[in-house]
Amino acid sequence: MLTTGALRAHLLAAGLAGTVATSREENLRSYRLFAARDPRVLLGLDPAWGWDEAGLLRLMADKCGVSGDPAHRSGPDVIDPERTVRGLDAFAARLGAAAARRVPVLLGTGHPHRLLGFYVALADALSAAGCLVLTPAQGRCVDITTRFGLRTYLLDYVRGVALVREPGPPGEGRVPGAHSHSPLPVRAVLESAAEGGGPLPELVVGDHGWVCGAGQLGIEAIGLADTDDPALFVGEAEGQVSVAVPLDDGLRSASYLPLTRYVLNRACLSR
Repeated sequence: MLTTGALRAHLLAAGLAGTVATSREENLRSYRLFAARDPRVLLGLDPAWGWDEAGLLRLMADKCGVSGDPAHRSGPDVIDPERTVRGLDAFAARLGAAAARRVPVLLGTGHPHRLLGFYVALADALSAAGCLVLTPAQGRCVDITTRFGLRTYLLDYVRGVALVREPGPPGEGRVPGAHSHSPLPVRAVLESAAEGGGPLPELVVGDHGWVCGAGQLGIEAIGLADTDDPALFVGEAEGQVSVAVPLDDGLRSASYLPLTRYVLNRACLSR
């Protein structure tokens, strides 16, 4: 069992919280783009409130612990580990409630290189608890606009976790999937589930567009988010997202293993 104190120490030692790799410049650029309603940072969210840069900075200081000083324009930024721990506790409580009710769940990630192992462990535990882990639309094509233009990706699942990958045969050394912020994959998955007459998820677990895209459609959604992804925290503030956990989402996969143990234990899903 990982104690709260040990978790807090790991967050700081690994750089998941405390001074993080996401720079102040990256954060402020994202807040500026979000205030301009740039779809690249909205992640499928349609904010109900008017958000300017100053309001977003205040929100992110409250939700994540980044510096609330508007004069701080460059250099490193921070995440308060206490907010991360509280977020993980709330995240675990939602997982535990879903497991107790054995509801259908969907897990998806736009960070397969970093976070796939975290979500796979959750999928395994939820399945063992009696939840139906949904996998609709496998192999379906999704056209996503990227900085390189319009690209076609394939929806795929790895041990119950949805992601998108570039077309082509799987091979040794092939990356597990593509990095994506788009809400289009979760919309395609939900559309396929509805068309097939199968169950829709009562809980979506993930990050980026998987969480915001599902939350915007009225499905309970919980996820992890970095400080340059304000959409999840805006969604939480407005009620479209149930839980947004602040942490650095771009570290080595092994950095998230202690979080897995902590969350599963708090959700009473450890085996």
